[in-house]
Amino acid sequence: MFVAASTRCFPNVYFTKSLQQLADLDYHAAEVVVSENANDLTPELIAQDFRVAVKECAVSRQVTPETLLLDLPVDAQDYLATFENCVRLCQALRMVTLVVKSAPLGSPYNVEVERLRKLTQIGARAGVVVALLTEQGAASGSIDSLESLCNVVPALTVALDPSHFIYGHARPVNYDSIIPRVSHVRLRDTTEKVFQVKTGQGKLEYNRLVAQLEKANYRRALCVDLAPTQDWDANSELRKMRLLVESIL
Repeated sequence: MFVAASTRCFPNVYFTKSLQQLADLDYHAAEVVVSENANDLTPELIAQDFRVAVKECAVSRQVTPETLLLDLPVDAQDYLATFENCVRLCQALRMVTLVVKSAPLGSPYNVEVERLRKLTQIGARAGVVVALLTEQGAASGSIDSLESLCNVVPALTVALDPSHFIYGHARPVNYDSIIPRVSHVRLRDTTEKVFQVKTGQGKLEYNRLVAQLEKANYRRALCVDLAPTQDWDANSELRKMRLLVESIL
């Protein structure tokens, strides 16, 4: 396992600048976010100038793009074409994992299954693993739903964001059963009432999580995802989170 951070940790600057700022904070691996937001890597750039997209992802020699996160709703225009372009980008940058979002809660189950089957088939042909992001308000928001989707789509893996099993719950939801399916992890400190709190003030049990992942032979990233806030210095929190996770590893 190793520590990484998301380019979304600096949403107010273009993602290449975010990669450089992560390097300054001694991060050596990154999750690159693809979305319609102007500061993220956009689907338009990947489609229209693939070589530039590859070059921009590799702009920092100190930070290796480790995972791609496709932050688009499942009904976005040209979603499948964008996904296929992201698979190409993963190949070009030797990224193994491509994270996708789930359909909204209440969406037709069979439609979501067929969509995920198609995505995993496309990914498998290119040697890319597709991971479904755990997220409240989505079909991936409950353990039962995740297990069901993974059972009927065997190639599907899980991008575990434990905060969604802590925030809004009277007590943290036990996600032990999906650990063997995990291919990407996103981290921040969280309480039942506040989605993001300062490092060390939340309910996430880092030692237990790392021990579970080690038992499942997880060898991928523990990716820090901290949204900037006026309540504290972003650089300071990113340093503290990196040092905390590294101390456990």
